Amino acid sequence: MAYLDEHERAVIRPIKRMVEDEFLSRPGVIGVDIGEKFTGGRPTGRAAIVVYVCAKGSHHPQQIPASVEGIPTDIVAESIVLHRALLSPDEHQPVVAERHAVLRGGISIGPSRAVRVVPPDVSVPGDYVIVGTLGALVVSRTEKLVMGLTNFHVGCVDDAWMVGDRMVHPSRVDGGVQNLDDVGELNRAALSGSVNAAAVLLDPQRPCRAEILDIGAVTGSAPAPVGTPVRKRGRTTALTHGVVVSGDATIAVDFGDGIGVRKLRDQLRIESCAGRFGDHGDSGSVLVDVENRVVGLYCAGTASGSTGFANPIDRVLDQLDVDVLTPDVPESRKPEPAA
Repeated sequence: MAYLDEHERAVIRPIKRMVEDEFLSRPGVIGVDIGEKFTGGRPTGRAAIVVYVCAKGSHHPQQIPASVEGIPTDIVAESIVLHRALLSPDEHQPVVAERHAVLRGGISIGPSRAVRVVPPDVSVPGDYVIVGTLGALVVSRTEKLVMGLTNFHVGCVDDAWMVGDRMVHPSRVDGGVQNLDDVGELNRAALSGSVNAAAVLLDPQRPCRAEILDIGAVTGSAPAPVGTPVRKRGRTTALTHGVVVSGDATIAVDFGDGIGVRKLRDQLRIESCAGRFGDHGDSGSVLVDVENRVVGLYCAGTASGSTGFANPIDRVLDQLDVDVLTPDVPESRKPEPAA
């Protein structure tokens, strides 16, 4: 797999930023990135502004120019969707759920409350329960409280969320039961710029470990330059491997009724090493590098699942005012009593 070097990206980046909002305002355009131009399905070796559209050719309502300021464009027909999953509470739920007595990254989590979902997000309007992934454990910078990291669209879901909303593991999609399987409460969240994140304050009585299922102990956080091999452990696809191929992706994704379409800028784009990198229910997973440092927070992917998108982890941590929890970090499991 060939990667554009940082010099090529630095030349194209201001031009891409200049046109991305105008491109994304056109019907059918859902993403703008920097990558290699393909012609007839073959790589050309030329750097390009990559434009994701819902459909190509005559089905696309407005033509994208062949080049901008001398930089070629490359049109990619794909859908980009948030990778949470939902289920009507009336639908059949699994008899045996993946259930973990010790909380850690890579396991299912979801709100205890059901949310109202209407078409086109679902075929039949009604109350649905949500599932995503608890990606990793984090610790608040001030109080040193232990929390579980996930996405805004997993923990908060819609504009009716409140601090204190209860969370369950396994999720209700996976057969979790309200009250009986509660693991914590929504403590903070951010949906802005390049961040789509939420943190769940874990109940003091639930044991937890600063590790990710099938990956091991987390060692910290780090940036993810292009070419970084990464792994994630998600609720649906479990352990998958990929490579960071861009840190310049801007995507427009639909968060549903009450929130609508939001742009996430400067996202990591990950290409799978084999098969699907992510699927519905994997939102909230974290990406780790070969040293088990967290580098990104997975939130969305293409319909094929071969391409994923993630928030850079440094921006997530700063927005939530938390740090990645490692086995050697001091922690507190409950707030100090008021003076």
